[in-house]
Amino acid sequence: MADKRDYYEVLGLAKGASEDEIKKAYRKLAKQYHPDMNPGDKVAEGKFKEVNEAYDVLSDPDKKAKYDQYGHAAFDPASGGFGGGGGFGFDGFDISDIFSSFFGGGSSRRSNGPIRGDDVRLRVTLTFEEAVFGCKKEVQYQRIQKCPECGGSGAAKGTSPKQCPECGGRGQVNAQQRTPFGVMQTTKTCDRCRGSGKIIETPCKNCRGGGYVRATKKLEVSIPAGIDDGQGIALRGEGSDGRNGGPAGDLTISVSVRPHAFFERDGYDIYCDVPITFADAALGAELQVPTIDGNEALRIPEGTQTGTTFTLKNKGVQVVNAKTRGNMYITVVVEVPKGLSAKQKDLLRAFSDSCGSGNHSKKEKFMKKFFRKDS
Repeated sequence: MADKRDYYEVLGLAKGASEDEIKKAYRKLAKQYHPDMNPGDKVAEGKFKEVNEAYDVLSDPDKKAKYDQYGHAAFDPASGGFGGGGGFGFDGFDISDIFSSFFGGGSSRRSNGPIRGDDVRLRVTLTFEEAVFGCKKEVQYQRIQKCPECGGSGAAKGTSPKQCPECGGRGQVNAQQRTPFGVMQTTKTCDRCRGSGKIIETPCKNCRGGGYVRATKKLEVSIPAGIDDGQGIALRGEGSDGRNGGPAGDLTISVSVRPHAFFERDGYDIYCDVPITFADAALGAELQVPTIDGNEALRIPEGTQTGTTFTLKNKGVQVVNAKTRGNMYITVVVEVPKGLSAKQKDLLRAFSDSCGSGNHSKKEKFMKKFFRKDS
């Protein structure tokens, strides 16, 4: 961990940067070091991975909070860190929550009543194309589930828990306490069964009588076409198992989308800058421009100015769970030639002189407005 650069430094940000600042910095750097923009460049490839790793942590509020407090040690198992691994992150379970759900933990609710299982959260990173067209992803995460050996009872095979004789299976007992105001009667968690209402004489060896174990689960998830960065998917009942007949929690997946080398997405619309030559802009041309469906023919009229935007209807991203699509916006950028020869320069000057002021109306108006002589 000593060789790792600070994640804020990787993204060129100050500690405490906002969510928007983090996302903006990530998109800029990920595009700069994208493999498609730097083919065969190992240094850029390493930078791209470093930027994605930093964004994976700083874009997740829980991970960011841990990183701000503990630095890289928060995700180093050797340092007793909190992080998950294996490519897909998952939030750790608070051990106090586990003991609380098992044994009551001072909670006022009856611990032997139905208790809903904990939700599990993880983040999945998609390519631009995977988000646009949808895909299937195998995710791996940890959850608390019923012990497969005892089925959640906590008792060894061939045995079963018995009703606690102290509380009669209620998990709570009445207690009297003498105070200056008289004798007060209170209800507290049964010390003998720790609020479960049951006594396990022969605990299950696999779960040590707890009835529940931490387990890794693999699941294939269908990512819908059109999902965007920051959106999520909820899978009901795929979280941790409930207790005492309570329902299981949910698995919630937060989606992070890597930027594309050429396309920019805004909602369901896609934007792309396309360079054209001076001759194309002046004379007009039919161009082949990229879209998410492949190349499309685009006719640009003569005299097209740099920065002109053309709209390709219904060539954007499909709306999630619908058949409608956004638009594609192509902005042409005139590429000014460099390194001209003396002959080319002479020809260009002659061409400019032959055009006269009529072909430079914007320039003429500008010059007259700001550089007119005082009368």
